[in-house]
Parts: sequence; C-alpha cells; structure tokens
Amino acid sequence: MAKAYWIAHVTVSDPDQYKHYADAAPEAFKKYNARMLARGGQHSQMEGTGKARNVVIEFDSYQDAIDCFNSDEYQAARAKRLGAGEADIVIVEGV
Repeated sequence: MAKAYWIAHVTVSDPDQYKHYADAAPEAFKKYNARMLARGGQHSQMEGTGKARNVVIEFDSYQDAIDCFNSDEYQAARAKRLGAGEADIVIVEGV
C-alpha cells in the first residue's frame, strides 16, 4: 500500500490565534499515525508563488490521510486556524 502525504503551504497572519491550531492538531495526527517530515524551516521558492511556511506530513495510506483531515479532531483544530492566515493543503498518494 502506498503512503500518502499532506503538503501544506501556509502564511500565518495571527500567530497568537494560529498557536491554538498548532496546539490542537497533533491530537488528530497522533490518532492517524502521521509523521511530520517538514514543518517550517529553511526553504527556497524555486518557481511560482510560495507561502512562508511549508509542511509535509506522511501517512501510512491515502485513506488515513483523508480520514485524518475529515476527523472531528482535525476539524476542531482547523476551526481554530481559520482567520489566522491562509493555507493551501493537498493530499497526494506516494509512489
């Protein structure tokens, strides 16, 4: 079974509000055995328009990645993030 990845590009406009999301989201990630591969840190935007923060999260399967995003735990965390910045999130199946 192929692994899957959340790839998120985020610009935080309200760090105090965003912290509430950052504190709550790990509950969902733990439930679905997610592994953080990249979270912020140094990056170089080689093409296109980027955002300040880049995140890659690995899941054991595409379905786990989808289920995590749709879970009550993640949606509760996500609600705390809304209005604290902009996020583009895509879920991709690995090869």
